[in-house]
Amino acid sequence: MKRHATFYQSCFLAGLIFILFAQSALGQDKLTLDPGADLVSRYIWRGADFGNSPAIQPYMELGCGGFAFGAWGSYATNDANFQEADLYASYTFNDIFTVLVTDYFFPDASVANNKYFQYDYNNTGHVFEGAVSFNGTEKIPVSLLVATNFAGADARTVDNTLQYSTYFELGYSAAINETNLDFFLGGTPTKPDSDKGESGFYGPHEGIINIGIKAEKEVQITEKFALPVNVSVITNPQQQNIFFVLGISL
Repeated sequence: MKRHATFYQSCFLAGLIFILFAQSALGQDKLTLDPGADLVSRYIWRGADFGNSPAIQPYMELGCGGFAFGAWGSYATNDANFQEADLYASYTFNDIFTVLVTDYFFPDASVANNKYFQYDYNNTGHVFEGAVSFNGTEKIPVSLLVATNFAGADARTVDNTLQYSTYFELGYSAAINETNLDFFLGGTPTKPDSDKGESGFYGPHEGIINIGIKAEKEVQITEKFALPVNVSVITNPQQQNIFFVLGISL
């Protein structure tokens, strides 16, 4: 299992090194660093509630040209103490297409149980995902995301082979006055082996798991300062649930 851990770790580090070299090669592009944080009343991701409480979500992204390397986290504020600490690397082609690799990591509430460099899928807290997205244009305000886990804790044995979950999401953007609207519909085509008690990363069976709308606008606080605020209504047909979420960006 140590061999597998070294392989996955090496692949991810190689990807980060590739991006850093690419940024150096694109010396004509401006290097940017964007730190910040979001405050949300609930952390809802792809139709699922993570933490069942308000959450603080810090982030930091280094960019150059179409390349970006960043870190993002979410920390629940209740006794559940749900945590997430992710790293990602991406490249965007002409603002239209994006290729993204994400290392999702879910720390244990007890620091003593965290093994960040453990990549054996039976014991790891990591999930690795590769994604491709069409981001839409002014004339075509439609987006499409396809994301597949390819290593880590999502691994399940189905028909004596390892299977990972896939997620797709279709989006549509619009605006009413100064308020931006994003409509989205997401689901998973992955079918777990129910006969063996297997369950997918997103739910017990394939289907639609994430339907909703997000409205976002800037609330003017002073003449020189405006606060980005967003409100989302999200439903999950598989879980028979609905969420109403407030978010503030700092």
